[in-house]
Parts: sequence; structure tokens; C-alpha cells
Amino acid sequence: MRIARITGTVTATVKDASLSGTALLLCNVEDGAGAVLEKAVVVADTCGAGAGDLVLLATGSAARLPAKVGGLPVDATVVAIVDHIDIRAGTTRSATSNRRKS
Repeated sequence: MRIARITGTVTATVKDASLSGTALLLCNVEDGAGAVLEKAVVVADTCGAGAGDLVLLATGSAARLPAKVGGLPVDATVVAIVDHIDIRAGTTRSATSNRRKS
């Protein structure tokens, strides 16, 4: 899995019919400290993530395993919204978001 920050949404009115109803998001893949490793990755969403959320991505063939995207032509899927990350003893990275958590 990879860590990523959601930066926006992707709208595609003409697409493979199997993707109809699937939310597509734009994100930047980050390392544990928050440095951007890869920009502008399009991912399928299974968790209701939104702009500013820190998420976990499943990539490659594992991206097609979650029930909501099973068999779809995707190579990256949001599988979790991260609350926080602990790095080494005592170091915590908050997963702040612009969204209000319920």
C-alpha cells in the first residue's frame, strides 16, 4: 500500500461503461513524512475520501480486489482514510483534512 493526499476530483463523461458510478479522485503519493513522491495520480475511491484527506492506496492487481471496484480497469484504489501515522518512537504525523469528520 501507499500513502497519498487527495488533491481533487476527476470528471470523465465519456469512459468505459464499467466505471459508471465510480468516484475518481486525484492525489499525490507521499512518503511517511509528507514529501510528495508522485504527483497527479488518478485513483478509484471506495471510502468516500475528499480533498485534503490522507489515504491508503492499493495499487496494481490488488487495486481491483475491493468489492466496489472488483474487475474494473483501475490500477490504484483508495482503501482507507488515515487518522494519523506514527513514525519511530514518539513521532506522530497528523492526517488533518479540510473535511469535517463525523
